[in-house]
Amino acid sequence: MLQTVGEWIWWERLWLPVSVSWSDLEDKEGRVYAKASQLYATLPCALCLLVIRYLYLATPLANIWGIRDRIRLPAEQNPILEKYFRGQTRIPTQDDVRSLCKKTGWPERRVEVWFKRRRNQERPGLRKRFSEASWRCAFYFFAFVGGILALYDVTYRMKKIHLFIPIQSLLPSQYWYYLFEMGFYLSLVFSLTFDVKRKDFKEQVIHHMATLTLLSFSWISNYIRVGTLVMVIHDSSDILLEGAKVLNYAKYHRTANGIFVVFTAVFMVTRLIIFPFWLIHCTWVYPLELFPPFFGYYFFNIMLLVLQLLHLYWAVLISRMVYKFIFSQVCLQMPLCSCVWECVGMCGNVWNILFNLSSSYFHPAAGR
Repeated sequence: MLQTVGEWIWWERLWLPVSVSWSDLEDKEGRVYAKASQLYATLPCALCLLVIRYLYLATPLANIWGIRDRIRLPAEQNPILEKYFRGQTRIPTQDDVRSLCKKTGWPERRVEVWFKRRRNQERPGLRKRFSEASWRCAFYFFAFVGGILALYDVTYRMKKIHLFIPIQSLLPSQYWYYLFEMGFYLSLVFSLTFDVKRKDFKEQVIHHMATLTLLSFSWISNYIRVGTLVMVIHDSSDILLEGAKVLNYAKYHRTANGIFVVFTAVFMVTRLIIFPFWLIHCTWVYPLELFPPFFGYYFFNIMLLVLQLLHLYWAVLISRMVYKFIFSQVCLQMPLCSCVWECVGMCGNVWNILFNLSSSYFHPAAGR
């Protein structure tokens, strides 16, 4: 039974084009190909990244910058209010407050203060938020640099190989890049339970699982170049977001505000323009000029569309934040024109880097 299921799962017509078989991806003549067994290394890599995060980077950096949590007054012990807080709502209405006053014998002001202090107890401290943001910023920065180097390495050595043709020899730079990226996202899945809980928690879970599924599929089927491009495009804006958070927590508000505006522009360009109209367009259109459609073709592109839907969701949230940021003038301490010029420059740099390193990937004539 298990053998039958395994044969069906690894049926090459599911994951590979008609003209390609698993035997074509076996090491031979000095050419090394990606193997499914190599993905086992992502688990120890994820655990190592967690150790580095908590013992050698995030916490020591918080100590160096002098990040301390604010002292918060604890809520008084009250079983009635505690039960209501956990079972009903964290923010009671005025009618609810009056009802709780009758049950506890407390005045309204005391009940309101209790709920405020109780909510503060659930909120993550400044030190925890700084540690998480600094870790992500550091990883995204080095991952982005590694992705650019991996793209350059592949472009330099194998210019004539098409993006969606899986007969590609694996390079060491690609292996380590995939290993650390997958290990990082797996570590985020492990740390979801004790990381800062956000409003988009469910979307974060879907994003991490879709990313791991997409990367695993692209690795097993040897579509490594397109997977590298997907990761580089994502990391380019994530660096700025986490960097803005770090500076904001460290009370460099003016710089953080400017970087957040730059992040917004880079996010919109990379996630809403480059990703759908360039990368997804190429993975949908060009493969059909070389192969008939197969299951892996649809599966791969559907996972990319799932990521794009999440991009649209986050783009709406970011747009709302920017609207409040600009028109309510909350912490707006730098001229808007300066922010705009920085955005234009950053977006242009990201576009030029990606275009120059991978423009030859997407034209079908490049693989012929």
